[in-house]
Amino acid sequence: MSITQAILPVAGLGTRFLPWTKSVPKELLPLGNRPIIAHLVHECLDQGIDDICFVISRGKEGIPEYFQRHPELEAELAGRGKSHLLEELSRYDNVRFHTVYQDQQLGDGHAILQAKDWVDSDYIAVLFGDDLFTESDSALKQLQDALHSLSEDEKGAIIALENIPLEHTPRYGIVSVEKEHDAKPRIKKLNGLVEKPKSEDAPSTLGIVGRYIIPRSTVEILPNVEGMEGGEIRLIDALIAQLGSEHMYGYECEGKRIDTGNPEGYKHAVNIFCE
Repeated sequence: MSITQAILPVAGLGTRFLPWTKSVPKELLPLGNRPIIAHLVHECLDQGIDDICFVISRGKEGIPEYFQRHPELEAELAGRGKSHLLEELSRYDNVRFHTVYQDQQLGDGHAILQAKDWVDSDYIAVLFGDDLFTESDSALKQLQDALHSLSEDEKGAIIALENIPLEHTPRYGIVSVEKEHDAKPRIKKLNGLVEKPKSEDAPSTLGIVGRYIIPRSTVEILPNVEGMEGGEIRLIDALIAQLGSEHMYGYECEGKRIDTGNPEGYKHAVNIFCE
């Protein structure tokens, strides 16, 4: 099974980084010599995924523009003999980038729904921009390897997991585990998911952390998922609705996760990526 498409929902307003994000999308903040969003794109490219859809809000056009060709700049770099920089820029030449807009902030499922007409593969990767992982194998690679290790009749959705402190469960989607894979205990067969439960109600301490591989059927049922109060459509609700019809797995990722979605986490990420 080859995964060639990825959705990157990056329409959030970045309010925790105001006033910086009045003019610069949070995803374009630098980590090393690349912005945050480029780390996600490279995570896809390293796995052979070259069909990428950005879900953005109005005013965040700088995200897809970052990956567009710039002939004048390329000519200037060539004239100066900056071949190493040209090589970096050319990595995007054969990538199919697509952009859709999320004009209302109605949940992560609503963001993915904006890309519904673009999806044409059996499985799609979904990468949320706040979570980055420091393991040499990216979280997406770990999920893809785990999915490939399952037999064809076992395959289904697979979600990145992290074992979190019990008191943090009200911040995460939490899974309940039916069983662990016999040969690879990091792969968990799931029998339940719940969004941000109170600590005393949490079925486990395994939290969902920003990477998914989902079947196309999950995207297709999003219009039928009953929204929360306020009209939000959540990806977790679509996955819950499929528990009886699709296999559902979690993978407890190796490596340290960094949350770049807040200034303190971003500061920590800068220290790591700039070492």
